[in-house]
Amino acid sequence: LNSTCYPISIFFIVVNEFCERFSYYGMRAVLVLYFKYFLRWDNDLATSIYHTFVALCYLTPILGAIIADSWLGKFKTIIYLSIVYAIGQVTMAVSAIHDITDKDRDGTPDNMTFHVAMSMVGLFLIALGTGGIKPCVSAFGGDQFSEHQEKQRRTFFSVFYLCINGGSLLSTIITPILRAQECGIYTQEKCYSLAFGVPAALMVVALVVFIVGSGMYYKAEPQGNIMLDVCKCIGFAISNRVRHRGKQYPKRKHWMDWAEDRYDKLLIAQIKMVLKVLFLYIPLPMFWTLFDQKGSRWTLQATTMDGNFGALVIQPDQMQTVNPILILTLVPIMDSLIYPLIQKCVNFTPLRRMTVGMLMAAIAFVCAGLVQIEIDKTLPTFPSASQSQLKLLNMGNSPLTVNLTGLDPIDLPAGMAVVLFLQTDDLIAKPEQGSNAVRFVNGMGMALNVSTPGVYVGLIDSSYYSNYSLVNNGKIIFTIWSDTQACNYSREFGFGSSYTFYIPGNLVVGPNCQNDITATEDIKPNTAHMALQIPQYFFITAGEVMFSVTGLEFSYSQAPNNMKAVLQAGWLLTVAIGNFIVLIVAEVAKIPEQWAEYILFASLLIVVCVIFSIMAHFYTYINPAEIEAQFMKKGDDNDEDDKKQLQKGMEMVKRNSTGSHSYDGDDDDDERKKTKM
Repeated sequence: LNSTCYPISIFFIVVNEFCERFSYYGMRAVLVLYFKYFLRWDNDLATSIYHTFVALCYLTPILGAIIADSWLGKFKTIIYLSIVYAIGQVTMAVSAIHDITDKDRDGTPDNMTFHVAMSMVGLFLIALGTGGIKPCVSAFGGDQFSEHQEKQRRTFFSVFYLCINGGSLLSTIITPILRAQECGIYTQEKCYSLAFGVPAALMVVALVVFIVGSGMYYKAEPQGNIMLDVCKCIGFAISNRVRHRGKQYPKRKHWMDWAEDRYDKLLIAQIKMVLKVLFLYIPLPMFWTLFDQKGSRWTLQATTMDGNFGALVIQPDQMQTVNPILILTLVPIMDSLIYPLIQKCVNFTPLRRMTVGMLMAAIAFVCAGLVQIEIDKTLPTFPSASQSQLKLLNMGNSPLTVNLTGLDPIDLPAGMAVVLFLQTDDLIAKPEQGSNAVRFVNGMGMALNVSTPGVYVGLIDSSYYSNYSLVNNGKIIFTIWSDTQACNYSREFGFGSSYTFYIPGNLVVGPNCQNDITATEDIKPNTAHMALQIPQYFFITAGEVMFSVTGLEFSYSQAPNNMKAVLQAGWLLTVAIGNFIVLIVAEVAKIPEQWAEYILFASLLIVVCVIFSIMAHFYTYINPAEIEAQFMKKGDDNDEDDKKQLQKGMEMVKRNSTGSHSYDGDDDDDERKKTKM
């Protein structure tokens, strides 16, 4: 193989990774809204299940690495778990088809148990698949290069991670657009099946592309997994220490030294280095507790905001694209400008960067809390469970005054000759998904039909009202018509509002009735703009760059080469634990005010940040290569004595032998050294 050429096989691996990441992030982008609006779960349950799924996605890589290294090998592990992954994505797409159980054809599934069961099975298979192949694909790509292709391997990893970000960015833009479409066999509803179906198709494409390149891959045999060896060594050290806990046994400098009875001292020293880093990992889950809420709480927050950016209307789940865009922007700026400038003023060590990254995440949640306070100001005050709501509509020609016991007189403007009192089951929350709720009151002496190009409001009897209908944002034209005549009424809508439109009894049904219909705003539209979320996304992304990127760099620099997989497993475990913390807070704390929950998370992270900074202050940076070299030197010194004895034996063999028999002592000595190491 020419050292300057790239293996053709990596093309299939890169395309596979792009499609897989598109599939995963595309499905995940709309997941929390699927829980809330399709499965009809409340915010807390939707958040809890979302973070349980994310936690599983970060636990299963450990299982995937063990399977690949100890049993199936990377290639077969990728194939088998990708099949599981694709089945999971297809299952999710099927679970979002509302027509399957919508027997009365009202747009709402009649058997929600079926959809919940299908979605949970699908998410479990996806978590098993995406997590299982996560540690295998990049390593399998690296295996395709020879020892003399280090430059090409580095380029491959750059392109590989570019595909990860590219797939994430594109899918987070596209799948919310697909979700916002309306589809269905009998009734038109938000198209979650399409939003899940496209990622499912991309996962099938990823699997097919990877299989097509099968004949070109270099497939290394399983070599065993270092994590199992580390766990066995730690387990033996603990059990051996427990067996020798009496005073008659001499103490040892470190509890891992109790493993010396069975394991090599070099391995024990390497594990000690890893344990030092893993100890620093203890406070880290709290960062991920905050970070991963951008896909749950922050997306739900965006549903109560105005996404109109002029020529562009942003869907609530599309705001997540700010994160990958900022990552691609901030990483080079941090590395080439920010870090060097700070380094001139203070020794900006990796652990200090991570501490600042935590503070950035806490600031992001303070910003989220402030945004939530602004949103709450726009929310209407709904009657409590012990209260009733009475609406008075004057449909007469002159103003009226209404006197109610315990209240000041109420003046009602002119409308119609009959006073109509309505007490209805009004909305008790803002319309969902940024839609607008509208209803019409018919004051004429005959029945009228009201419709739009996409919604039929219904036939409204004389002196009666319609049910609420949902319309999208933008300019909507309503057609009001009887058996013989029709007229149009148009209005611009924002996001999340509710209106009641009054059709007067003296309406002249003609080409245009724009000025004759009176509108009352029941619920104000969302006035807090989605742009207010940009600061919190900026701070959380800056925190991610300083915390996550630096954390992995620091971890790898403080551990031996053969222990990188152990640190990766520990790092992924912190992400999983962080997501479980969100689950606990959402289901146990039940904080009534969302802004207070944001501030609580920010406060907890600041406390953890202080603890981490103290731990970092007492941490001593090490050079793993030097420590390993010391043990190797000790091994060489011991081998020198053995070598002298071996040479004496060889001289005796030479003196006593009469044939051409020879003994290659150097080669044997080298092999003994390798085995010992």
